[in-house]
Amino acid sequence: MAAFEDGHHAQAFPSFGSERMGAPVVSYCRIRDEVIRSREPVLSPDVVIVQDPTLLPIMDVFSGLQPDGYGLVNSAKTLEELGLAQLEERSLPGHIITIPATEIALEHLGRPLPNAVLLGGVSALTSIVRLQSVLGAISGRFAGKVGEANQEAAKAAFRLVEEMKVDNA
Repeated sequence: MAAFEDGHHAQAFPSFGSERMGAPVVSYCRIRDEVIRSREPVLSPDVVIVQDPTLLPIMDVFSGLQPDGYGLVNSAKTLEELGLAQLEERSLPGHIITIPATEIALEHLGRPLPNAVLLGGVSALTSIVRLQSVLGAISGRFAGKVGEANQEAAKAAFRLVEEMKVDNA
């Protein structure tokens, strides 16, 4: 919805394994300026968002990431602590980062739901969608206090990533 608000075409879909429950879910989102016709999985992403860092040792979640691509990992640990030092070294400076999205969500929502936090973070990291569009999408999906709390969580992540960008400049 945030991409639509910014005038882009967008498509999002999950990919599930054959397991019934508890298996990792890979989701894809395409954002383009022109109509999107492909329904294929994204094999060469421009951005990878890792909501569950426990997947890092068992899946190559960054496989196919474009050389100038971005990565946002939900973790309070450093990239080195997560075993991603080589990825960081071969990426553009500041393009692969971690943020404590679950902790930010707990602070603002009282629950470990990092989705809005990660959206705010990726907005700051990539500028693919504006923060205002992310906030509009959140308010369109969640009303009242839940929406407000998710918006505050997204804004907190946006500010954190903006500060990280300044520190790395």
